[in-house]
Amino acid sequence: MAAPSKNWTCPFCNRPQTITDGQESRQNAYLGLREHKYGHAGLFIQAFACANPECREITLHVAFTQGEGSWDSYRPKLAVQEYRLRPESSAKPQPDYIPKAIREDYYEACRIRDLSPKSSATLARRCLQGMIRDFCGIRKGRLFDEIEELRERVEQGNSPQGVVHESVDAIDHVRSIGNIGAHMENDVNLIIEIDPGEAQALIELAEMLLAEWYVARKSREDRFAAVAAIGKQKKQDRAGKKTKAQAADQDTQGGEG
Repeated sequence: MAAPSKNWTCPFCNRPQTITDGQESRQNAYLGLREHKYGHAGLFIQAFACANPECREITLHVAFTQGEGSWDSYRPKLAVQEYRLRPESSAKPQPDYIPKAIREDYYEACRIRDLSPKSSATLARRCLQGMIRDFCGIRKGRLFDEIEELRERVEQGNSPQGVVHESVDAIDHVRSIGNIGAHMENDVNLIIEIDPGEAQALIELAEMLLAEWYVARKSREDRFAAVAAIGKQKKQDRAGKKTKAQAADQDTQGGEG
């Protein structure tokens, strides 16, 4: 079951916040059923309300539990199965300036990670290949060959800004994990046997590269644009002051005449 916490990050808007009164609800519900193998069974329901005024979403988690007591006295002891109802996956919100196909593969990989790890891993690999092709401009057919080309470009100093040795090293670390590495040289759409932990490793790699490549690039562009706007405004202000000063000089000269 989800543990209580005072610090929380909304999965809808990714905004960290401190939980205050009225933002969290925790309830136990006794099922009151007979003749089943779980003894005393119930539901644990946990909900959070986001305090971000631009979000205001509700996060909802439910667990089917075994416990003791009944009705008003039911206390859960073990979570038999847990359900993430809202949002339906652990996917982090991704900005619209990331290509739609890449975002969709990432979201779907997160959504089906536990239901179908091998399908999740397939989508995560395709997401990774999409990023290498779009952000790095490398297209060779096989993901393995594209990763090798990316490493060469990094070593030669020809990779896009933000793509560093650590990026390729992280990809290589994932390649060393079980069936992921064994099938990196195959078609990226090949569905392979894999466990949820391996699928999660690919998902976390995709999240890291989305942040370090796309989000970091956009942040740099925004900062440069802000500096340029300040410089342009300062230039206009100086030009305006110069014009006013010239006009004042002309008025003074005209008055003396």
